[in-house]
Amino acid sequence: MLKLNNKPLSYDRAFTHNDIQYPANWLRLASLEEKKAIGITEVADDPTYDQRFYWGPSNPKQLNDEPAVDSEGKELGYTQTGLKTLWSNTQNEIAASLLAPSDWIIIKAKETGSHIPTSWKTYRAAVRTACNTRQTEISNAADVPALKELLFGNATISQQKKDSEGKGITESVTYQIQKVDEEGEGVVDADGKAVMEDVTEDRPVMEDVPNPAIATAWPTPI
Repeated sequence: MLKLNNKPLSYDRAFTHNDIQYPANWLRLASLEEKKAIGITEVADDPTYDQRFYWGPSNPKQLNDEPAVDSEGKELGYTQTGLKTLWSNTQNEIAASLLAPSDWIIIKAKETGSHIPTSWKTYRAAVRTACNTRQTEISNAADVPALKELLFGNATISQQKKDSEGKGITESVTYQIQKVDEEGEGVVDADGKAVMEDVTEDRPVMEDVPNPAIATAWPTPI
């Protein structure tokens, strides 16, 4: 992040300094020395965090419902809703949105006494089951990182393959690197070209497997 007078600058945006207007492409075209000359400094970007689960970097939100308290720790007489309850309620909303497109089928069947297709019965029951299961999984989350992974983790993870005895499988990989002398300097031949040598090492054999830490999937709409 670039800053000038302690204010952040954005690439491809014009800015003014000491009554001088700098064009939008100036930051990309200017050298480091030119930037420093007018007082621009480069600092690390602010750490990012998921605002759905954290108040700030390394500052997770409340996981469980707890009594609200003041600055002295005295209870205020009401309950502060935690992430588990909030996300559990969200599952109800998702389930309702999945069921809504087929509500008319159920209403029609009740009003006319007609048959409800089995496929719709099965699907709607699967939605309700998935909702209940996901809410149980949310309730069982150990901490905020686990809850976030449960709801938004990748469907698969990469891990080392194992044999029938549960031992990690490896494979030998050979590649070339430049030789080094006793002083750690790269060795070259008479023409100045790097002298290479073969190196063999065992590397784990990886595979993608379903992520066991994510929530039960919703049924596919029909």
